[in-house]
Amino acid sequence: MRKTLLVFALLSALFAGCTPAPQTITTFILVRHGEKADDGTKDPDLTADGASRANELARVLSETDIDAIYSTPYKRTHETVEPTATAKGLPILDYAAMEGEEMDKILNAHRGGTVVISGHSNTTPWTVNYFLGSETYPEFESSDFDNIMVLSIIEKGNAKLTWLNYGAASH
Repeated sequence: MRKTLLVFALLSALFAGCTPAPQTITTFILVRHGEKADDGTKDPDLTADGASRANELARVLSETDIDAIYSTPYKRTHETVEPTATAKGLPILDYAAMEGEEMDKILNAHRGGTVVISGHSNTTPWTVNYFLGSETYPEFESSDFDNIMVLSIIEKGNAKLTWLNYGAASH
């Protein structure tokens, strides 16, 4: 009887150790900058429509817990997330787009949290593709500004995308 209990206890301990650890999900909310001015420079401000879109983004995300906000170092990307950053009391952190190591750092720094990332017509789909582990989504059209790509990431290659639209249709 004692041997049976000992074997049962050892098997129970062994199987208890086989329970998979819960997976941590990190959420990236990716947006392309709002409509930009055509002022002949490489770093234009948002237009009035772009500023309205930025305010709408802040409204849409008003009930969302956000741990960090990242933007490429351009006025239009910063201006797109500025109302959200102000409402949340968060700084806007610059990041180097389309660099896998940089994206891995952001993921690891905010594991289990929610991060807003403001990018461009090429960088936003690139980031989604990077974490999906496949070239699934092409660059946005130059007139396409109304996408929110919500990426739920467990790890690179193990992610799921929810694609939404916000604000006025931009096509």
